[in-house]
Amino acid sequence: MIDQLWLIALGFAAGILGSMIGLGGGIIVVPVLTFLGFSPTAAASNSLFAALSNAIASTISYSRQRRIEFSLGLKLGLLSIPGTILGAIISTDASPGIFKILFGLVLIASAAYIFLRKKIETREKILSTQIMIFAVGASFFAGIISSFFGIGGGIIFVPLMVVGMGMAMKKAAPTSQLILLFASLSGVISHSLLGHPDFTQAGFLAIGSFIGGLVGARLSLDIKERYLQIIVCVVILIAAAKLFFDSIPDIFLF
Repeated sequence: MIDQLWLIALGFAAGILGSMIGLGGGIIVVPVLTFLGFSPTAAASNSLFAALSNAIASTISYSRQRRIEFSLGLKLGLLSIPGTILGAIISTDASPGIFKILFGLVLIASAAYIFLRKKIETREKILSTQIMIFAVGASFFAGIISSFFGIGGGIIFVPLMVVGMGMAMKKAAPTSQLILLFASLSGVISHSLLGHPDFTQAGFLAIGSFIGGLVGARLSLDIKERYLQIIVCVVILIAAAKLFFDSIPDIFLF
């Protein structure tokens, strides 16, 4: 157990970043676990415990700052639950090579979002029926991504709220944490029933991620975000490149 204490530090770092950018810490946790030889299912299921812990801490902090749209967050969070169940089931038979390629693509999309997030803010929009229908489908899809990859689904929800619904970024990222609370909780339950996670490892990740979530929510008020964006984007793109490279032998063996 002692030799796994480093997972607390990993969860802490991921929790800070996940809370600040609204994507959840899985975009950091899953690549690290994958590089260290964890199976796709174990990496995703363990990461979801960290995502849940991070979402709880972030939601508590952001609610005190009055930056969460609770009505919208609750609706989108509940809509994501069926997708998370399906994602957990699909992940059971995930090929390591295919998982690495798909997750590499998710990381590239995450880096693009992080780098461009300030540029995608739009004027307030009136929520049309078409947008709400799209939100239902997007929530289901985000649930699948959340549970399959163990990342939370914020990469879908934040752009949806900002671009599609005209919400300001300062509220979209906090509201995303409330949504991820539902998505990650459902994913944790589904993966646990399927026997995927290592609860000791997941527990250490969750401890670090909870503390990191509290710190990240506080730092989000006054940190210079542009420097953080550049650093995180570089790290994510390097991780994506390594995932693609590592997937080559798995694909040929498959």
